[in-house]
Amino acid sequence: MKKLKIILEMIKFEHTIFALPFAFFGAFLGLQMEIYTIKQAYDSEHVLIWQPHLSLAWASVWILLAMVGARSAAMALNRVIDRYIDAKNPRTSTRAIPAGLLSAKEVYLFIIGSFALLFVSAYMLNMLAVKLLPIAVFFLVFYSYTKRFTWTCHLFLGVAIGLAPLGGWVGTTGTLHIESILLFLAVALWTAGFDIIYATQDVQFDQKEKLFSIPSRFGVAKALVISRALHVLTVVLFYSLFFVTPLGWIYLIGCTIATGILIYEHTLVKHDDLSKVDMAFFTMNGIMSVIISVSAIGDLVILS
Repeated sequence: MKKLKIILEMIKFEHTIFALPFAFFGAFLGLQMEIYTIKQAYDSEHVLIWQPHLSLAWASVWILLAMVGARSAAMALNRVIDRYIDAKNPRTSTRAIPAGLLSAKEVYLFIIGSFALLFVSAYMLNMLAVKLLPIAVFFLVFYSYTKRFTWTCHLFLGVAIGLAPLGGWVGTTGTLHIESILLFLAVALWTAGFDIIYATQDVQFDQKEKLFSIPSRFGVAKALVISRALHVLTVVLFYSLFFVTPLGWIYLIGCTIATGILIYEHTLVKHDDLSKVDMAFFTMNGIMSVIISVSAIGDLVILS
């Protein structure tokens, strides 16, 4: 239990708040889109339409477990893959593996267990989830290596996190639609934008060790501009869902609040003052994730 506690601290388990709400956002929206599409086809509000092979509550349990498995495996892999880099960086040298609190073998065992949980959860949902699982695993593993050869590494992390709403959508419907891709892109660009902010802390170290990131490639000031641009696109994509899905005014209010949070986030971090990066990275994005997802789910439940 002591080792497990150290592992959970190492992988920042609480950061699951970034992706998990969006997984349920995708699950509820996908389900509602299926119902809406079939209602349109039958041109009736009263026809018995669609019965999923799993109840929504039961599917939600497996989506939750899949997210825990995926996120735990990805973060633990990141820590074990980067253990030698982390040991050199004063900001990360106290992490569990460089500090000797955990061995690489112990972390690999945790990773195997996490991926097993992900596979079982996908299998319990539907076969499309199982078929798409190799793509998800590839990005969960691959993004940890990207900072060694490309400054677009933030986009790969965005793809990995953006798979959360796609996974939720597939989990409840067994299908994929263009609307799910819009949600995926919104979450992917949002993630890439805040990861750029987080990476501003390590510019000098990354340049010294020849690691790649947008801040180390273009400088902090330009990196923050790029982050803002990605978040502008994020807002556009989130609002676009209002026009192409059954989402209504409750979601629209959530989008407006989320936009305000992103604007405030960018006022916290300046090129010559990075003292509030942690607040901008974790606190603001955690709140934003919950607000926009809860508003979407609330909208679908109340107004559908």
